[in-house]
Amino acid sequence: MKITWFGHAAFRLDFAGKGVLIDPFYTGNPSFNFGVENATRGATHILLTHGHSDHIGDTISIVEDAADAGTEIPVVTNPEVCAFLAANGCGGTNVMMNTGGTVDLGGFTVTMARADHSSGGPGSPSEYLGNPTGLIVKAPGEPTVWHMGDTDIYSDMALMCEIHQPKVVILPIGDRFTMGPEVAALAVKRFLPGVEVVVPCHYGTFPILVQDPSAFVAALENHPVKVVVPASGDTFEV
Repeated sequence: MKITWFGHAAFRLDFAGKGVLIDPFYTGNPSFNFGVENATRGATHILLTHGHSDHIGDTISIVEDAADAGTEIPVVTNPEVCAFLAANGCGGTNVMMNTGGTVDLGGFTVTMARADHSSGGPGSPSEYLGNPTGLIVKAPGEPTVWHMGDTDIYSDMALMCEIHQPKVVILPIGDRFTMGPEVAALAVKRFLPGVEVVVPCHYGTFPILVQDPSAFVAALENHPVKVVVPASGDTFEV
């Protein structure tokens, strides 16, 4: 599996002919320097953790552009975000699910896990768009990946690891809206047994967030987990 980070919480997973975009926040993301066409070329699915604008991002325009080219890209997210997307012209192939559920997308599955955050629409005034979630991606022959979405630490992270046995965890460290670097490192050490690779995200995008992952990396210096810190646009293999 190849994983690409596009800054903030935006990632792409490539495996077995699938191109899975997670929280594709490109336009307006000062950390994104890859080009939308490059980031979305060959994309087959979009997964959204919640309804904030920095996570829905470019979803609607990506789906519309694909449709114009004769390609359907299903969007997997909670029912409230699905309804929001449909109301904005992006509803043909959406896949709704909710916390604890699993859907088979043909060659891989997605499970929604708890996240401690909020989820409001990008409009003004903001509308309620369901509960925030993390996303656990499983595919035959590939390491299980858990994108935690926006969240604080919670002890049931350990239970999620017992149930799903993720090998790669993508977790926010930017503070203010999510857990900060030291708390995120504590989550890794105390509640993520068996995880082999952790990838920090949701930092450095805006001045009000923690600007670099150094405190997170330092806090895990003597821990056996591998910390991968890509630059925006970088791809690594797991």
